[in-house]
Amino acid sequence: MPAVVIDGAKGVGKTRTATRLAASTYSLVNRVQRATVEAAPELVAGAVPPVLLDEWQKLPWLWDYVKTWVDEAPTPGRFLLTGSATPRGVSLHSGAGRIVRVRMRPLSLAERQLTEPTVSLSALLDGAVERVAGASSVGLEGYVHEIVASGFPALRPMRPRARQVALDGYVAAIVEREFAEQGLLVRKPDVLMQWLRAYAAATGSTASYSSILDAATPGEAAKPAASTTLVYRDILTSLWMIDAVPAWLPAFSQFGALGKTPKHYLADPALAARLLRVTEDELLRGTTADPLGPQHGTVLGRLFEALVALSLQTYASVIGANLYHLRTSRGEHEVDFIVERDDRVVAIEVKLAQVADTKDVLHLAWLATKWPGDRLTRVVVTTGPQAYSRPDGVHVVPAALLGP
Repeated sequence: MPAVVIDGAKGVGKTRTATRLAASTYSLVNRVQRATVEAAPELVAGAVPPVLLDEWQKLPWLWDYVKTWVDEAPTPGRFLLTGSATPRGVSLHSGAGRIVRVRMRPLSLAERQLTEPTVSLSALLDGAVERVAGASSVGLEGYVHEIVASGFPALRPMRPRARQVALDGYVAAIVEREFAEQGLLVRKPDVLMQWLRAYAAATGSTASYSSILDAATPGEAAKPAASTTLVYRDILTSLWMIDAVPAWLPAFSQFGALGKTPKHYLADPALAARLLRVTEDELLRGTTADPLGPQHGTVLGRLFEALVALSLQTYASVIGANLYHLRTSRGEHEVDFIVERDDRVVAIEVKLAQVADTKDVLHLAWLATKWPGDRLTRVVVTTGPQAYSRPDGVHVVPAALLGP
């Protein structure tokens, strides 16, 4: 493609990755380089490709320039653009057919190289897997460590206390600076911080935004308007801080009424854990408060699901699939994740357990009565040591053994 945009939250590695690929780099957070590009944008068009425009949103009009330059010479590999925010209130050409957008996320489990994955999500989608196998050395303690260790590359080598301080500073910068850069002056930062903590408590749930607001401001008569909290959500989304999983709404109706609310996740489970002030030891001992939302589960269960969600988002993107969740409108049935590509589906339940028993596959069995069996693969992701296939055809896969 002639132009590729790498989107993602600050700290995921966009600049480092793109710099390795670029022959010419313009860092638009650098005031001198930004002023140079602003004064003479033709320099960008004439630079040796690939040309990297780092944090392009600092000069939003560059988007239309890149589109025009690509129209004039659609040579593959001309431009790389990185951005940690989507400009608000700016009208941009879609870039369709000219500019491709790719989201970079914090490191998935496979990218953390804990062990070699033995089960391919793409192969599961193709229906090419009859039985799964493989052994994992990662146990419950290892997954809890990965939740708090973060998928942000620079944070992973830090000692626990330093990482906590870094995560606190990360969130504070979002509240104190990034919202203002997106055009919203936050008059009560403490209310926004409380809302973020309530959103973190709603991890893995389909809690309504009104219930998240109520949880953020308990007992307060003068609450922020609902429209204000929707602005919070929209700006956090534009900053790539929210990575919600949309509801699966297939075109035909044999499912009956399905819920339409997305499942709530922050960009990195470590951010949610830090906002909730839960430590590795507290998660292992189960001494944390109950989470928020209609789904059942412990805080550790929700955060483990968030770790799996982060990985599935990455794998689905790599293999050209889409990630959803399924929940009937009254909550009788739900499946944690639906990975869909073309007309094939992998349905995934996430269980904080080493094995999958009968109750763990009930909703997968229900789904099998609704979706053609030759286009459905059923999986339970666990914390166990071994991948295996059950007699009923459900594959049980430790989270660390699942890859793209």
